[in-house]
Amino acid sequence: MVTASAATLLMTACQPGGTPAGAGSSPSGAPVKPAASTSTSASPSTPSTPSTPAASATSATSGSPAHTTTQSTGAKACGLPDLKASMYQAAVRPDGTGTGAAIVEFTNVSGRACTVQGYPTVAGAGNGSPEKNRPLKVTTTGGASTVKVAAGGKAWTKLTFVQVQGEADGYCKSGATPASYPTLVVGVPGAGAHQVALTDGVIAECDDKVTVTALSAAKPS
Repeated sequence: MVTASAATLLMTACQPGGTPAGAGSSPSGAPVKPAASTSTSASPSTPSTPSTPAASATSATSGSPAHTTTQSTGAKACGLPDLKASMYQAAVRPDGTGTGAAIVEFTNVSGRACTVQGYPTVAGAGNGSPEKNRPLKVTTTGGASTVKVAAGGKAWTKLTFVQVQGEADGYCKSGATPASYPTLVVGVPGAGAHQVALTDGVIAECDDKVTVTALSAAKPS
């Protein structure tokens, strides 16, 4: 009887593959459930969605630049009908016989404060057709910041051209033919395109290039 019991214990202790007795079973003899990591690894975890501030979501979907609404000033961006544009020759301009430089003045006619910011675009106006407008190559100068324009207030930009030289129709130092435009189309970021004429003459310039200052609350000379 002792010999048979010892043999039984010896066979129970040594399982195939060297697995110790009790592996895969509980002390009570019930099967042990597989580790939780085995079942969860088969299904990919769902990534968490980062929270996005409402303001950022609005800006991304609308495609509008961040400066169109300015919290620091408490005023909304100016729109096309909010501004009335005029243009006159600058007092400080390069030597030559062309226009040299012009000041574009934007008056807030909306009856409420609004903001402008950035560098205008410039094109020579076509003959009654926007498709015939001739964009000028713009070089920007100075830093841009948000400008709050009170009702009835003004903002300015200065346009400096490559000056025409000589007399009569003049000439360009580059060898190009001088160009003249009765009116310009000046685009304000977020506030549309404004067609303006000089109060004293026409725009005469060379190379279809212009240097543009940022919109400013300070009147340039």
